[in-house]
Amino acid sequence: MASVTQQQIQKFHKDGFLVLERFFSTEECDSMRRQIQRIVAEMEVPPHCRTAFSTREEEQLQQQGSSDYFLTSGDKIRFFFEKGVLDEKGNFLIPKEKSVSKIGHALHAYDPVFKQITHSPKVQELGRKLGLERPVVVQSMYIFKQPGIGGEVTPHQDATFLHTEPLGRILGFWIALEDATQENGCLWFIPGSHTNGITRRMVRAASGASTCVEFVGSEPAYDDKQFIPLPIRKGGLILIHGEVVHKSELNSSESSRHAFTFHVMEAKGTTWSKENWLQPTPELPFPSLYT
Repeated sequence: MASVTQQQIQKFHKDGFLVLERFFSTEECDSMRRQIQRIVAEMEVPPHCRTAFSTREEEQLQQQGSSDYFLTSGDKIRFFFEKGVLDEKGNFLIPKEKSVSKIGHALHAYDPVFKQITHSPKVQELGRKLGLERPVVVQSMYIFKQPGIGGEVTPHQDATFLHTEPLGRILGFWIALEDATQENGCLWFIPGSHTNGITRRMVRAASGASTCVEFVGSEPAYDDKQFIPLPIRKGGLILIHGEVVHKSELNSSESSRHAFTFHVMEAKGTTWSKENWLQPTPELPFPSLYT
């Protein structure tokens, strides 16, 4: 992997994203894929996915179960499924390794393989080139984008979910563990869209509310014609500014589109919003990117 140039960093600041092909080796990608296979093989289906329902009240309990499961996943390794892959008793209707949508949100902290990748010397070097002084890792996710059922991700800005004051302190690292193509759901971006702030925030709902999170503000209607696709080969890294608008389409192909992604915050002079769904815990304060 060649060193990142100042010219590339300028391009990142101009566009709000940067594609770095072949940042990780084939071996590194394969080690992440093998590790996730092990994790899925040992996976237990969460109880809230296993209850059979009849009444409204039980339905609400199940929703509460899934929202608690999500809200408390920041310092754990947890499983999130595609729609329609489990019956009401929580049995898989398709092979379980094809049913998982994502695994999050603390692989970087608790799994040796993903921890090593997240803190690898080349990632740390890239952080320093970008001028990050006190970067901390806030979350990580393994995304499967399953063949045929890997759902679309509608246009969004990461800062909607990971809000800081001031803005501009969140950076996503998105690693392709398989070739990402237009057919299997690569990322699409609106270049330069990271300069207009954010219009919508996802916040923790008041306790006792029927949902665990709610949205404040509204998502503008984006013009489809402004998005450009960013296909990338296995091992490539896409750097994603926290406010750049991006999306991915449904995976209608026969092949999955695995990716490992993590978010870093520049902690120097930054306040992490207490209203974010994700909060550091005594068990897992946000670890420093630099080791």
